[in-house]
Amino acid sequence: MTGTGAAAGGGPTQEDGWSRLPVGRREHRQDAVLALVLAAALAVSMVLYGSMGLYDDPAPWWVCVLLVVANAGPLALRRRYPMTVAVVAALAFAATQLLRVPEGLFINFTLFIALYTVGAWCSDRVRAEAVRWTVIVGMFAWVFLAIVFRWSVPGALPDEGDTVIPPYIANSLLSIIINLVYFGAAWWSGNRAWTAAVAQHELAQRTVELAAERERSAAQAVALERVRIARELHDVVAHHVSLMGVQAGAARRVLDRDPAQAAASLTVVEGSARTAVEELRRMLGTLRDAGADGRDAPTDAPSTEGLARLPELATAASTAGHDTGFSVIGDERPVPPTVAAVTYRIAQEAVTNVLKHAGPGARADLRLRYLPDAVELEVTDTGSGARASRSAGSGLGHVGMRERVAAVGGRIEIGPRDRGGYLVRAWLPTT
Repeated sequence: MTGTGAAAGGGPTQEDGWSRLPVGRREHRQDAVLALVLAAALAVSMVLYGSMGLYDDPAPWWVCVLLVVANAGPLALRRRYPMTVAVVAALAFAATQLLRVPEGLFINFTLFIALYTVGAWCSDRVRAEAVRWTVIVGMFAWVFLAIVFRWSVPGALPDEGDTVIPPYIANSLLSIIINLVYFGAAWWSGNRAWTAAVAQHELAQRTVELAAERERSAAQAVALERVRIARELHDVVAHHVSLMGVQAGAARRVLDRDPAQAAASLTVVEGSARTAVEELRRMLGTLRDAGADGRDAPTDAPSTEGLARLPELATAASTAGHDTGFSVIGDERPVPPTVAAVTYRIAQEAVTNVLKHAGPGARADLRLRYLPDAVELEVTDTGSGARASRSAGSGLGHVGMRERVAAVGGRIEIGPRDRGGYLVRAWLPTT
């Protein structure tokens, strides 16, 4: 016989939108094979138990055949209709004993598998528990009725003999314990299988989510890399091309009356072109190397230009026709390479905007202040100020400056001054 599952407790709840059922053809074939194997085992067992004389008046052979089919046959559909199969298996189990079919071994397997399947495969956990409780309570009611019947028939009880516990009580307790273990094992193993299936499903979902997150991260990394490349190209090209344009225009205007000044301007154009080509080649080489082996950019990449080149910017702007002063305030000291690179690029963009937008005759000042825990870069000019938008182009210059400052945790102020001209002031932490 079999036992109660009260000790096993409840099971995990149904996960929204997920079910173990239905299953595929492979699982249905496995269930059909299991049913055939158990049917054969039941037939052999009935023959052996009949030969042993389990009952004085066993059931006719055709009843035995029907109950073999009734016990084993439903298991072929156990994962398609688990709760129905459990009820049918319980009724067939009871009929096998009531009709005195000589079998007492494999019918325990068929009922166990049916109850296990309800716990392991039913997504509706409330109905699964209700069906199992119904079967278990029914079986225990039968067990207690059988115990009471044996106690009511004196000849059916074993002799008391000289024992601590009367034999009929020991027999009854043993029957109850066996059923408790049997039904408890069916309940517990079914719930454990369901819990494992839920955990596996959640793991598969997390795996899919992680794969999707990796795809998103990879796409985001590509987008960020494109932005970085665009920013580097803007920084490298915009300054030098702007300077070349200003100098070429100056050379054109004085070519007839001042060949020497025109030659000087063309020399600046030539130098700017060479510098731009050199920085482009160096940057593209860095990108190619990083793409080939995934290593970080070398320290001589254009993005690591330091504070030492700030005077060159002031000189280049002065040569282009905008008198530009450069001053350092405070005691000079080494700063982190990233901060130095950001400072240089912001100064380069600000000076480029002076050349493009400040107007003729405007003066610019470039100041670098060393503060206790930061450096402050200030680029001002006396040009058109609010009357000429400094973002009249694509706006990438201002966006790039803000992004660079944010990357190192600094602050930046960009805009026209009240007394005329334009201001770019960046505060960059060094600690």
